[in-house]
Amino acid sequence: MLSLRAVNHYYGNQHTLWDVDLDLQPGKCTGVLGLPGMGKTTLANCIIGTLPIESGTMVWYQAGAPPCDLRPMAMVNRIALGIRYVSQERRIFSQLTVEENLHIARKAIGENEAMSGSDIYRLFPQLYSLRQTKGGVLSEDDQHQLALASALVTRPRLLILDEPTRGTGQAYVHKLGNLIVRLSQELGIAIMLAEQSLPFIRRVADCYCLLHRGRNVAQGQLAQLNDPFLNDWMAPEAKR
Repeated sequence: MLSLRAVNHYYGNQHTLWDVDLDLQPGKCTGVLGLPGMGKTTLANCIIGTLPIESGTMVWYQAGAPPCDLRPMAMVNRIALGIRYVSQERRIFSQLTVEENLHIARKAIGENEAMSGSDIYRLFPQLYSLRQTKGGVLSEDDQHQLALASALVTRPRLLILDEPTRGTGQAYVHKLGNLIVRLSQELGIAIMLAEQSLPFIRRVADCYCLLHRGRNVAQGQLAQLNDPFLNDWMAPEAKR
């Protein structure tokens, strides 16, 4: 689906991503693990096109189409390929209702291509009872549900979730974990999960990439991720 090789990024003179390699595959959830400031969000923004990369390759593979180089592509064109991003800020239209937020997302790709309202509300049953509620008065958990639902209504091929457990309650984290597993295994969506919660990564991811100061110091199948190794790279509080 998406292959990154030797990706480098700079903020001014600061080298923030160092020769990052990453493969994101359909039907697989890849946990990009790391403490705050280690490059997870920067990597996500390079993929979606809000930040340029200095060097390296980002190649999009899709059945029936030739490989596509993302580097020269504008963000809107990457969205057209099926890349969607749910940020830490839960970007929604706060003055519009849940239903209106979903309608705008649906119109962006056309009603015939979008997921139906009934399908979305099956994934997010709590939003159905809140469909006439303005986004700005929703709880943080429900705002995240709405941001995620707005991304999913467009039927993404690659879904990037940036710190989805941050600021959310344990009940929602449990529901979110179930949903991520369903999206990858049942719907075949490639998922990149940028997250610092190791228990959550262990629960939902198939493989991992560990970022430390912008370098992917380790990656592989999740079963290969062991605590003695992590003790060298992550503070104890990040693994609770």
